[in-house]
Amino acid sequence: MKDQFAREISYMRVSVTDRCNLRCVYCMPEEGVPCVSHSDILSYDEITRVCRIGSGLGIRKIKLTGGEPLVRRGLPGLVRMIKSLPDIDEVTLTTNGILLKSQLDDLVAAGLDAVNISMDTLDPEEYGRITRTGTVQDVLDGLEAALSCGKLKVKINCVPLQNIPAETYVRLAMLAKDRPLDVRFIEMMPIGLGSRFRGRSSGELMALLEDRFGKAEPDSAKHGNGPAVYCSFPEFSGKIGLISAMTHQFCGTCNRVRLTSEGMLKLCLQYQTGVDIRALLRSGADDDRIRETMRRAVYEKPACHHFERAGSAAETIREAETRDMSQIGG
Repeated sequence: MKDQFAREISYMRVSVTDRCNLRCVYCMPEEGVPCVSHSDILSYDEITRVCRIGSGLGIRKIKLTGGEPLVRRGLPGLVRMIKSLPDIDEVTLTTNGILLKSQLDDLVAAGLDAVNISMDTLDPEEYGRITRTGTVQDVLDGLEAALSCGKLKVKINCVPLQNIPAETYVRLAMLAKDRPLDVRFIEMMPIGLGSRFRGRSSGELMALLEDRFGKAEPDSAKHGNGPAVYCSFPEFSGKIGLISAMTHQFCGTCNRVRLTSEGMLKLCLQYQTGVDIRALLRSGADDDRIRETMRRAVYEKPACHHFERAGSAAETIREAETRDMSQIGG
């Protein structure tokens, strides 16, 4: 399935819930956000149907996200349902890791292929300040469990901030030194509360890490479905990845769309534009109609984001996204 710019769209991020058990300062207000009614969230059968129809258009890889996907009951069952689709090659999960250890065996048994664990610091007090409610030891327990099972590809996702000491990111990078995992640093994007925070650029992170670990060597191997650029450091078991959404726009090779928990097929993270798949599912539309609606929507996928112009008078191309990341399954 190609869009109007001849990009092959093969990857769909699927948000299963808008709820989260953390209140990260750049993602959600301390009091939380109004929760969507359970009846307005897609059921697992509906999600599986959309994935099946999408696979007929060329979607091959599914990433389950939230909110925090593990707060929704029965997630291993959804993994099993999607993995059973003949044209889906990979089902992966992005999680904050708090509940991972307790659900890992069931997820692996269901066929989960990889897990990305979001963690912005190893320091317990710092972690508490960032997440407001979380305990970093729970995340570390989930991480070690994922590594010990031997079947999962494991990555750490970190959003580096200017107001957090640089040593924090050196310590996180060192997780890849003695463990078979990748640590990825993601530039802060000005979506929702994220617009209030100043992140560290990929260039700044690379200079910091090279100062500590020596010259990085580019790594051209494929590590996943997304836009991260990877490198290796001497004597590191894993790799370091950089996702440079702000400083090195990668929209020209974007291969993804997003399905929100409410059933909106979202074409670009920055914009509200998309198509209401839930309305089609619940109005009795057949697969052919839904498939054609998805195909036409994907064809109109925007050429690129304009985060550098967000909030300015220059941002007139489309209606910019105003919801927080937890609400759109970023």
